[in-house]
Amino acid sequence: MPVFSIIIPLYNKEKYIQNTIESALNQTFKDFEIIVVNDGSTDSSLAIVKQIEDSRIKIFSIKNGGVSRARNFGIEKAKSDLIAFLDADDLWRNNHLEALYKLWKDHPNCGLYAMGYSKKFDNSKPISAVFVDLNNYSGIVKDFFKSSTVDCVATSSSVVIQRFVFNEIGGFNQSLKRREDTELWIRLALRFKIAFCNEISVLILFSSYENHLSKSKNDNHSLKFYEVFRNEEKINLSLKKYLDLNRFSIALESKLNCDYHNYNILSNSINKSNLNFKQKILLKLPQQFLIVLKKIQIELHKYNVYISPYH
Repeated sequence: MPVFSIIIPLYNKEKYIQNTIESALNQTFKDFEIIVVNDGSTDSSLAIVKQIEDSRIKIFSIKNGGVSRARNFGIEKAKSDLIAFLDADDLWRNNHLEALYKLWKDHPNCGLYAMGYSKKFDNSKPISAVFVDLNNYSGIVKDFFKSSTVDCVATSSSVVIQRFVFNEIGGFNQSLKRREDTELWIRLALRFKIAFCNEISVLILFSSYENHLSKSKNDNHSLKFYEVFRNEEKINLSLKKYLDLNRFSIALESKLNCDYHNYNILSNSINKSNLNFKQKILLKLPQQFLIVLKKIQIELHKYNVYISPYH
């Protein structure tokens, strides 16, 4: 049985999948299997994967059902008790699994293990993710939600989850079309310890065009997501702030898309004391100003200038 099972959900990533799989194959830690779940791709993604010759790669094709279903399918096929995830357009440094293996050995009773990561927007230079109270840190995370109020400690390409976690709390929520990974991290963090190493071993790629805000128009899935944790956030102030910052982000997206119904619901659910001054101003700005600011933000990325509402 391999030490790690690496699950890669694949849907129309022909530009990236070759490099993504090679970043996994080039790991210094060699004892793993790769499970590629082709989620009904309509481009040449599947053909590219089939051309890669390595006995550790297993390919499954399913009818398109979304990333949650693809990941859950991969979990069912996985042989290992340590399950790693890698999105089909992200990259690992060659020490990623080795560092996670050490983190697991040092803290074997955690539910989730995460590494530091950097983010790359379009063709700009990567920037390091920011985690509260975790600079130069390796060990058990004291407060997952507090540490995730700038960038989330867990991302879908930087974590390993022990199989018993899925047996106890279930897999990714297939009824959600967005934030399905965030919803799982919250369920997991409410039940289990999380170990983290701030050494950067993952590169997360973002495209301003592939992830255009119009995809979030009439985003009722986000409202459903927040309702799940209504009771928990009443007694967990760190979770409340974490969720309010997420609400803030989606509220801006809703206003940008003229979805004032969801904007009002989300905005009214936020405890404004959890927002900084800039966030409070942004929340009140008219839609036309937000559109201009968003275009400026995208243009600045080209010159490696980053402006985030979370700072």
